[in-house]
Amino acid sequence: MNHLLQKEVEVFSHQTSKEGKAQCGDSYYFTATDEYFLCVLADGLGSGKYANEASSAVAEVVEENKDEDVETLMKLCNKVLLHKRGAAVAIVKAYFKTKDFVYSCVGNIRFYLYSPTGKLTYPLPVTGYLSGRPQLFNTHRYPFEEGARFLIHSDGLRISSTKSLLKDSFSLEYIAQELERSYSNTDDDLTFIVGSLLS
Repeated sequence: MNHLLQKEVEVFSHQTSKEGKAQCGDSYYFTATDEYFLCVLADGLGSGKYANEASSAVAEVVEENKDEDVETLMKLCNKVLLHKRGAAVAIVKAYFKTKDFVYSCVGNIRFYLYSPTGKLTYPLPVTGYLSGRPQLFNTHRYPFEEGARFLIHSDGLRISSTKSLLKDSFSLEYIAQELERSYSNTDDDLTFIVGSLLS
């Protein structure tokens, strides 16, 4: 499990490959600066080598262009997937100063934001996947409260009680360990990223 802790954000991430596959078809990248937290998760179509090739290209292009806005990053992700397998892609960028975040997703990746006041934000993704073809993106901006928690995961994680798990009576580390312990499976690639916006 990977862990990032900075003044404004704390994140845990975990990933497993489908049984029998040497490479995971999911890829992710996240980073935090003094101004923002950025996270991308890509789920390559299928599994194995070519799914990994597609999802890795997405993570790499976001890392190389991390200062761009979400809409631009989604367009770059789409472009880099031309002549590749294709991938479901989700990007979230939280801005610490304005206490809001921008989110966009195409495909079956799930994102939840749980505020300390008990509100659960669950943006609906655009169906389909990125493949280099012309694509419309639903990019939305949402406010967040200090201490808000989020979970982003590929469809290998099947969880039904997101709100109860994200509530603040549990530590973030406990939530990550519980997700790894109780929801891991071997019949699909699985990635989750769980975090707290501390600013």
